[in-house]
Amino acid sequence: MSIFVFGGAGFIGRRVVRTLAAQGHEVFSLDINRDPQFEALGIPATQVRLDLTKFEDVIAAMLQHRPEVVINMSYMRETTPRPAMAVNILGMDNCFEAARLCGVRHVVYASSIGVNGRQKPYGERKISEEDPPHPTYQYAVHKVFNEWQAKDYREKHGMCITGIRIAHAAGTDKAIGAVDHIECIVGPARGKAVEFNYRDTMRCLVHVDEIAELFARVAMKQRPAHVMYNSGGQTTSMGELAEMVRAVIPDARIAFRQEAGGKEFCVAYMFDNDRAVQEFGIAYRPYADRVREMVESVRRGDILG
Repeated sequence: MSIFVFGGAGFIGRRVVRTLAAQGHEVFSLDINRDPQFEALGIPATQVRLDLTKFEDVIAAMLQHRPEVVINMSYMRETTPRPAMAVNILGMDNCFEAARLCGVRHVVYASSIGVNGRQKPYGERKISEEDPPHPTYQYAVHKVFNEWQAKDYREKHGMCITGIRIAHAAGTDKAIGAVDHIECIVGPARGKAVEFNYRDTMRCLVHVDEIAELFARVAMKQRPAHVMYNSGGQTTSMGELAEMVRAVIPDARIAFRQEAGGKEFCVAYMFDNDRAVQEFGIAYRPYADRVREMVESVRRGDILG
C-alpha cells in the first residue's frame, strides 16, 4: 500500500515511517527537512522535501504518487503565532483538501492530550474522547481547530478522517514539548545530575514506538469505528519516574526543589484509551521496562531510543 507521512522526519513521524515500511508498505516521508537517520537506520522509505504550507507542492506530490493513506504528523509547537498558524492550521487544511481532491481512502492526523488543558477541570478521573476540551495554549488551540477541520471535511465531503490524541510521548531523542520526563532518564544515563521543580508533577507517559504502532493500526483500518482515539499512557509522577530510573541507575542524581505543589497545575495526565484497546488491541509495556530500555539505549549511543 502507498502511504504518505507528512512530518516523517520528526520525532514520532520517523517511527511511523519505520513501522509501516517494516510491514512492507511503500512509504513516503514528506518533510521540509531531510533526515539522514533514514539511511543510517536502513529505513526503506522515499524522502520528499516538501513545505506543507504550500498547497501546490502538496497536491503535486499526491498527484504524482497517489497514496491510498495519508498520515499527518507535521506540527509546530510554541513559537511566534504566524509560522505556527501556517503549519498547524493551513498545513492541516492543505493535507485534507489535497487528500479530498485525490480520493485518498483514509487520512489519519495527530491531535494531542493538550486539547484537554489541565487535569483539574476533569477531577481525578480518566479523560475520554467525549469530554469537552479546555485548551490553554497556542498549540492546543490549534489542535482543537484541527479536530473541527476534520469534522467539517467528514460532514461536507464524506471523507474518512481519524484523529489520535497523543499523551506525553517518550523517547531519548525527544527535544520539543514536555521533556522533563526525558531529561529525568537521559541525564542520569549520561552520568549527569538533574533537578526539577516538583516531585508531584504528573505526566501520562507512553513510549514513542507504541504511539507509532497505534498510528499504523488505525491507518490500516478501512473505516475505524470512531473519529477520535486517545493514546492513553501510564499516569506517573516525576517522583515515581525518578524511582524507576534509580532501579536501573542506583546512584542517579535526581533532585526536586519541592516535594509538592505542582500537581494542581499539571496538564492532563489521566487519559482513557478503552476505545483503542478494544478496537485495535493495543497493549503497552510497563513503563519501568521502557525506562530500562531507554537507559540502555543512551549508554549504547543509539540514534533512536
